[in-house]
Amino acid sequence: MAEISIVEVGPRDGLQNESISLSVDQKYTFIKQLLASGLSCVELGSFVSPRAVPAMSNTSELAIKCQDLSADLLALVPNQKGLEAALDAKIKHVAVFAAASQTFSKKNIGQSIGESLDTYRTLIRHAKENQQRVRGYVSCVAGCPYEGEISVSEVVKVAKALYEMGCEQISLGDTVGYSTPVIIKGLLKAVADVIPLSACALHIHDTYGQALASVAAGIEAGIQTIDTAVAGLGGCPYAPGAAGNLATEDLLYFCAGQGLETGVDLEKLLQVTRWLEAQGFSIRSKAARAMISKG
Repeated sequence: MAEISIVEVGPRDGLQNESISLSVDQKYTFIKQLLASGLSCVELGSFVSPRAVPAMSNTSELAIKCQDLSADLLALVPNQKGLEAALDAKIKHVAVFAAASQTFSKKNIGQSIGESLDTYRTLIRHAKENQQRVRGYVSCVAGCPYEGEISVSEVVKVAKALYEMGCEQISLGDTVGYSTPVIIKGLLKAVADVIPLSACALHIHDTYGQALASVAAGIEAGIQTIDTAVAGLGGCPYAPGAAGNLATEDLLYFCAGQGLETGVDLEKLLQVTRWLEAQGFSIRSKAARAMISKG
């Protein structure tokens, strides 16, 4: 049976733009429940400015609290200061994020694409010197909320640069959810010329309801890792109008029907969904809503 790996981004990308804030203890409970469902890689937070993303202000404290959890816990680091904070918290897996859009890059991290890549070249080297694994995100792969269409060649250039710097996996992010299956197939065909698809992941927001169809096209093309968020949580503070991530529950339901193994128990994950609903979050997963309504 073919296997699909899931990177659960709910505690970071899922929570960063939600109106409800969770305490360190609540986030810890959230992550423990995710791991109990069989998820093995969870993005716990980001070491960013608390002024820019208030929901991530307790990431350092959370990371320290999570040191007793035996799992692949990932954290986003935008700069050297963030990397140092991750090292202090003994985070062993970090991620950097670049964009294929100049405007988005400047609004998100205050640097041009070229400047951000220069920053990450040094940062990635330091991370590896400290035995940290590094993941690379590329935002706006299917379009930008400010510039509109983004050329595939620009996406390929940024992805290739991060991969050659030492990122072991490149997550191709459709930040605003413009993807369709045709767009994803064309993108992956171009990316595969410079990076093996086994070293890539898809991270697609569901703004236009096309995330699952686009991911299905990606899996058919050879993608083996998908980023999702339980309950379809998420959004981006620098991408106006962007909806949440592809819901983990929806991907699990799809994979079960397609004979794809994930190692995640959907029934156990629904316990997390119910817990989130009890905290006041909206449940955007159609599969979760349908299964919960059946009792």
